Amino acid sequence: MSDIHELTVTVDLREGLSDQQLSELRRHLGLGPQPGQLTVVTEFPCVVVDDDGVPRIENEPRPLLAGHGPAWRTTGALCSAPAARDGLPGGGWALTSRTEIHPDEAEEVGALLGWLAEHAHDTLRRGDGTVRLGHYRASEDPEPSALESRDGRVNLAEALLPRSR
Repeated sequence: MSDIHELTVTVDLREGLSDQQLSELRRHLGLGPQPGQLTVVTEFPCVVVDDDGVPRIENEPRPLLAGHGPAWRTTGALCSAPAARDGLPGGGWALTSRTEIHPDEAEEVGALLGWLAEHAHDTLRRGDGTVRLGHYRASEDPEPSALESRDGRVNLAEALLPRSR
């Protein structure tokens, strides 16, 4: 069984994202430089070994949905694109991203998906508060599972991080 999961995000975002938020989102999609200040996802813990051989945790920000080109373990291509969404009431942004993730990235990706759910257009919000964000699947699974957020919890993060249940 592979640890790699296909993640497909298809979401419409409300109008009103700040230039800072749009810049950071573009960075996560692999479409722009890292902004000076991070506000969407701020923690990217990474264990490094110093010159004395002592491991320590550093914050190493990286794009989270930036896969581009042929998929490594799933079929097809990895890509991400935002587009202005003039057809929605109030405008906003359409976002599509298809990438592969490892469970080691689940917390950071879950934080980004939670942020996307908070800013999702009201047309995506169900009566119980659930927001459908796309789908995910383990690379060997033939059928995807719905990618959803409810009450600040993203089911992908819960599935990949059993301790978070």
